[in-house]
Amino acid sequence: MKVTQEQLPDSQIGLEIEISAEASDNAYEEMVSSLATSSNIPGFRKGKVPRQILLQRIGKQRIKAAALEELIQKSIPQAIEQEAIDALGNYNLRSNFEELLQQYNPGDSLTFAIAVDVPPTVELGDYNNLEVTAEEIVYDPQQVEDRLEQQRQQQADLVPIEDREAEMGDVALVDFKGTLSTGEEIEGGSATDFQVELVEGKLIPGMVEGIVGMKPEETKEVSVTFPEDYPQEDLAGKPAVFSITLKELKTKELPELDDDFAEEASNGEFETLDALRETLVKQFQEQAENRTKNNVNEAIAAALLEQSSLEVPETWIQEEVTNVLTKTVMQMQQMGLDVNQLITKDRIPQMRESAKPEAIENLKKAKIIEAIAEKEGLKPEETAIADKIKEVEANLNSQDIDRDKLKKMVTEDLINEKTFDWLREKVTVKLVPEGSLKSEADTEASETAAPLESNVADDEAIEVEAATVTESESAESE
Repeated sequence: MKVTQEQLPDSQIGLEIEISAEASDNAYEEMVSSLATSSNIPGFRKGKVPRQILLQRIGKQRIKAAALEELIQKSIPQAIEQEAIDALGNYNLRSNFEELLQQYNPGDSLTFAIAVDVPPTVELGDYNNLEVTAEEIVYDPQQVEDRLEQQRQQQADLVPIEDREAEMGDVALVDFKGTLSTGEEIEGGSATDFQVELVEGKLIPGMVEGIVGMKPEETKEVSVTFPEDYPQEDLAGKPAVFSITLKELKTKELPELDDDFAEEASNGEFETLDALRETLVKQFQEQAENRTKNNVNEAIAAALLEQSSLEVPETWIQEEVTNVLTKTVMQMQQMGLDVNQLITKDRIPQMRESAKPEAIENLKKAKIIEAIAEKEGLKPEETAIADKIKEVEANLNSQDIDRDKLKKMVTEDLINEKTFDWLREKVTVKLVPEGSLKSEADTEASETAAPLESNVADDEAIEVEAATVTESESAESE
């Protein structure tokens, strides 16, 4: 088999494959024999159909098409193996099949062209002398007080109210039904016995404010406008009216901020309020340090992306698009949104196309970090991998897991972490106050109408992804 290679854009290699005259003839004869054995033709037993009858009944062109398809399918893996190509995913037939069929004459040589995705070549810039700017997250003691107040709110007793109107901070039990200005009822915009805390940010803007001032058993119509960025696009920016009935009203009685509260809030872990405070202070301090470190990592990744060069194969892009959309769906579910309503079969192609820029950027950053790790010999110790696997498994509560894939994900995550640790020691970092870079970015985005977004993988994604990989799926994993 004669094979000629050609470098193509988007991390692809083109192969021109020449099939010998003998191979093209053998493929056709094998197909005729196979059809003679398997075809049911009235008046003849299987395997006993005369060749001429078979050709007349099935048609020589159809047999040629089947033989050609089989010939292509068998030749491609042989060519890839012969040329020692590290192919990714499936091939793309560059020749027109109908034209090939017209050219195909059993017993004559035949040439066709394909393209295969291959791992990209990463051209790294000077990553030893980077200068980046990142936002510094500073611990704020008010965070501890806010968390304690949040826990007090969660442990509050609800006391019924009958002698006054609803106020902000109360808890209301309501029925509501929404309609658009056209009179059309909003799908999913109705509920009965719905409990809501009357605080800013709950429900559609204006609904909570409309409930304030109502008395139990009162019904009121509240006019609102859906936000422009509302996830359900057919409602975004549209005016609507909600008919709301206040069925019950309760107020919160908060517990005292004392040792008893600390013990109950921590499920017995802490006996004193001072011990609970001390732990919260440590948690928020570590959180600020980690967020700062992540900001630096994002800045490094963005700088590396700007000075490095690589093309990402489509096979990887489509896989990463699926990962991006999966995470988006999980976030929507956590927000309490009905993903079945928001994500329809018709919208999926558009969503996949919209997710491609983020997917490409994620892949490029990951491959750049991987290339640096390989060049600098940055590998985690086997003991560190084993410890991380145990940690993940403990958090997954003995769920069925593809062990090989889990180890691969853990190893990649630790390599990523080790490489960023190494880079932070090499990079000159300028830390600026929180929010200052975002303000600059917002200003530039408004001027250019082309906002940029940087995404660096979160360590916790390992646990999320591993939890969805069962033993039954291991055959499909890489």
